[in-house]
Amino acid sequence: MIFLKLGGSLITDKLRSETPQMEIIERIASEIAAARETDPELKLLLGHGSGSYGHPVAKKYGTQNGAETLQDWVGFSEVWYMAHKLDRIIIDSLRSVGLPAISFAPSASSVSSKGQIVKLMVEPIKRALDVGLLPVVQGDVAFDQEQGSTILSTEMVFRFLAPLLMPTSVLLAGIEPGVFKEYPSRGEIIGEIMDGDVDRLKLGPSTAPDVTGGMGSKVREAMSISRAVPGMDVRIFSGKGPNSVYDALLGEPVGTLVRALEVSP
Repeated sequence: MIFLKLGGSLITDKLRSETPQMEIIERIASEIAAARETDPELKLLLGHGSGSYGHPVAKKYGTQNGAETLQDWVGFSEVWYMAHKLDRIIIDSLRSVGLPAISFAPSASSVSSKGQIVKLMVEPIKRALDVGLLPVVQGDVAFDQEQGSTILSTEMVFRFLAPLLMPTSVLLAGIEPGVFKEYPSRGEIIGEIMDGDVDRLKLGPSTAPDVTGGMGSKVREAMSISRAVPGMDVRIFSGKGPNSVYDALLGEPVGTLVRALEVSP
């Protein structure tokens, strides 16, 4: 059982609004299909970010910080609309190569409190996995009990689902080959990050609109996911190269390994 996220920086041009990277999306869809053919027992939950679709609109309206006015809620619906435009592109690409993809939107199945998921319907996702379908989740808006609205990253959804679905690994595919020792300067890739390493790393914000925090937030989320399931590995790697996703799905040690020493209660 594997969780795979396709980051918004990978599947869109984050500096150009509503610009999908169709060549990359279609190649990755083919690699997922090939991996499932090579390993028919592979169970996969696919997630994807919102990239240049959801993030600019979310930043404009401040949706992650809450909603009160009618204008705020109009913004909430705009972020939902943009995120789901990209989701349909992903679903169409998966289905074009014969993958039985089916989307499970967090906006329709989750409730949060102060920006953290407190409820999310997992049974439909379990059923989809059991019968051989390919469930797809995404970064999405959510109704929040305390502040009205928020934005849930795909990593947050994975973190909630991990102890319920018990994946053996979580793969986070972006444009970077791993985590650089001094991000965003290009240099040595860190092979493995343990609990105590996170706060010592120099991880800057994203260079494009990203309401979920850029690389620093991604590493912290990866560590949080790793803490959720004893012995589970989380890898941050690049999905840009040919066969990169295929190799990762079949167990190649790609990118930076994030591993927790302690398990969250």
